[in-house]
Amino acid sequence: MFMKTNKLKINIFILYFLSFSSAYSIEVPKLKNLLIYEEKSKIETIEFFNEKNELVNLSDFKSDIIIINFWATWCAPCREEMPSLNSLQKNNDQMSIKVLPINIGGESLELSKKFFDELNINKLSLFIGNGAEIAKKYKLRGLPTTLFIDKNGYEFARVIGSIDFNNEEFLKWLKNQN
Repeated sequence: MFMKTNKLKINIFILYFLSFSSAYSIEVPKLKNLLIYEEKSKIETIEFFNEKNELVNLSDFKSDIIIINFWATWCAPCREEMPSLNSLQKNNDQMSIKVLPINIGGESLELSKKFFDELNINKLSLFIGNGAEIAKKYKLRGLPTTLFIDKNGYEFARVIGSIDFNNEEFLKWLKNQN
């Protein structure tokens, strides 16, 4: 009787472990430059300027998830990923996300608008930030860098480099973050 009970416990443990492992692999997309934090970190105030040259703050935006994308017009990977970021905002308003692309390349608002026009970016607002200050404060290692912030102001993931924001695995993962 004792052997049967132990064997049953072991089988239940193995089944539990296997079911948890497969469920976990579905939730986490296999994107090489997506970092998902085990412990979230509180984001300090981020101040930047909107298209009207008005100072805005991260706290001015209310959403379940805020996606902050740091970019520059001279950045080739930024140019590559910006259309998919535009599409993410366009197609996923129902997910309660807000995408904030902040140019930290030291470029003018006019040059940034031209960049958006060339790429037909029409669902994203344009923001400009102090590159040196932001890079130091948020430990940016390059451009583009994208931060994922929950509704309580905690960074829970980051993308270093470019990704396709239309990737199906990524979108499934993002929907599970709400």
